[in-house]
Amino acid sequence: MQATLILVAVLGACAQAVDISLLNTPAVKARLENNPYGGLNIVFTRKGLTEVIAVIGRRTGAIKDVVQDSDVVIQFANDTTVRISVEEVSGARRGQLLTFTWEAPKSARLEDCVNLGTSHWYGGPQQKRQYWPIERLILPDYSYVTKEADNCGIAEPYWLNSEGIFYYFDKKVPLFIDQNDLEKNAACFIAQIKPPYSSKRDRNDLIYAIGIFEDVRQAHEYAVEKYLEKPTGIPDERMIKYPIWSTWARYKRNVDHDVVLKFADEITQYGFPNSQLEIDDLWEVCYGAQTVDVTRFPNMKNTVDSLKSRGYRVTIWTHPFINKGCEPWYSEALSKGYLVSSEYGSVETSWWNDNETTTAYIDFTKPEARNWYLERLMRLKNSYGIDSFKFDGGESSWSPQIPVLKGDIRDQPGVITADYVRSVAQFGPMVEVRSGYKTQDLPIFVRMIDKDTYWTFENGLPTLITTLLQMNMNGYSLVLPDMIGGNGYNEPPSKELFIRWLQANTFMPALQFSYVPWDFDNETIEISKKYVALHAQYAPQILGAVRRAVTEGAPVNPPIWWIAPNDTTAYDIWDEYLLGETILVAPVVERGARERDIYLPPGTWLAEGNPARRMQGGDWYKDYPAPLNTLPYFVRV
Repeated sequence: MQATLILVAVLGACAQAVDISLLNTPAVKARLENNPYGGLNIVFTRKGLTEVIAVIGRRTGAIKDVVQDSDVVIQFANDTTVRISVEEVSGARRGQLLTFTWEAPKSARLEDCVNLGTSHWYGGPQQKRQYWPIERLILPDYSYVTKEADNCGIAEPYWLNSEGIFYYFDKKVPLFIDQNDLEKNAACFIAQIKPPYSSKRDRNDLIYAIGIFEDVRQAHEYAVEKYLEKPTGIPDERMIKYPIWSTWARYKRNVDHDVVLKFADEITQYGFPNSQLEIDDLWEVCYGAQTVDVTRFPNMKNTVDSLKSRGYRVTIWTHPFINKGCEPWYSEALSKGYLVSSEYGSVETSWWNDNETTTAYIDFTKPEARNWYLERLMRLKNSYGIDSFKFDGGESSWSPQIPVLKGDIRDQPGVITADYVRSVAQFGPMVEVRSGYKTQDLPIFVRMIDKDTYWTFENGLPTLITTLLQMNMNGYSLVLPDMIGGNGYNEPPSKELFIRWLQANTFMPALQFSYVPWDFDNETIEISKKYVALHAQYAPQILGAVRRAVTEGAPVNPPIWWIAPNDTTAYDIWDEYLLGETILVAPVVERGARERDIYLPPGTWLAEGNPARRMQGGDWYKDYPAPLNTLPYFVRV
């Protein structure tokens, strides 16, 4: 790859050109010169095309000095500096890595913008309305932290485009993104010390890397190796092969000993396998007690033993909160300083299960607080024979604002998500969490935040696929999809939506039921058994993809361009996904549809794995038949 890099800057009202010979390598050249736009521009030329890939340091003021050592350091008159380094990447993946380190007074606003151009973009924040690719998202001055708003359980500061260019931001940056708001078809990355970041920071930092590679797959593979990391192990294999059954969507908080055992007996009666039964909210006496409510479960040990005698493992739902008035546990945590406090000295906050009661967030950045939390859960686990836990919450926004946390203030507030997830991961491979921040290395499932029972992009069925792709391309490839049919907050799923949801979920790492097939009719039971069996049949391939995630950092369920990184048609496809590199899945996600258009990348494909149904890729198949009992999928020869 031949490339030219040009750094250009406005020097106040009077501009001049300054040669930077350091960057005059065969692949990269740089110079400072007149520019009508303001700030510093990066212009990258590749394959005869010139693209502006970033406009950095807008409104930084006049350049005071340029220093060249091993890097280039530009000093501005307002006590702002930027250090620019360039590294040649060689080997199997060839490219350049540019690193920008801005330092400025704490009052400064540093703003670097990217023209989204005609490329397609991936990564970015998890969203309730999860479009894919992500260039169509609108994000106005969006604080880049894990938060309840918009289902942003994952806020990994990583963006990748179809031209083979990625951006990755350091965790110390008080990062905001403004996309398609201040400027259309642009994403502006802003470092500014304002809520939710603490004003006690002593300076402002904007630190990031730009990777420029031959194609989008090479760029992502390098980003995983250098920044995103890969899982260190695999989740529980039985959770991968057989369905999880949760009480939540079907029963909500109306759970007790009899309900749970009746649910288990129904699952067995209708002939469905299981990995475990999950007792969700509300089993404890009050939120945060970690103590069983004996009016619901008079003898939890007996409940658990009864489930195990029926062939079920048992997990229970829990969270990092403790409600005010949940005594004596709240007072103990408060007196020992185990609760997150705001800069104003308050520990009070709120969460979705408030029930008109304020709550507090256990401070997982304090070793003594997390040990207190973990020890109580371990006693619960050992006392009743519980196998593991479903951990909810964890986003930084649940903290009282602005939170005062332990450790480097420049890691805050994101550090609480990381410390919470790393703490609870100690309970082993059956753990599931719903939030993540630089925790891709953990060998546990990360669950999609609750999906709604819709056919639309309003957090409905289409976003099951787009969220899967978003999580995988942020390095979170051990994905636990939400419950089949959604959570039913608006209304329970229809028969058609339930079946199409199950089909779409079949080649993802795990199945999770709460609404059940026998609440519909015999046809639904028959179709559901078919796809539960198909998931189990392909469990070895799912496990193989999971193991490749561990050894190679490869996504388990990548977008289809993963196997055709130069296929421009593949870049924009959101309603198909891969399992590993050999199985392509094209679910029906439109209400009433009994056919759909399918694009197959180049190669020979077997429809539904049938050797008698060979199809050539590199083209569209229009109106491919997909009646209600059919999931179109294709196995690559």
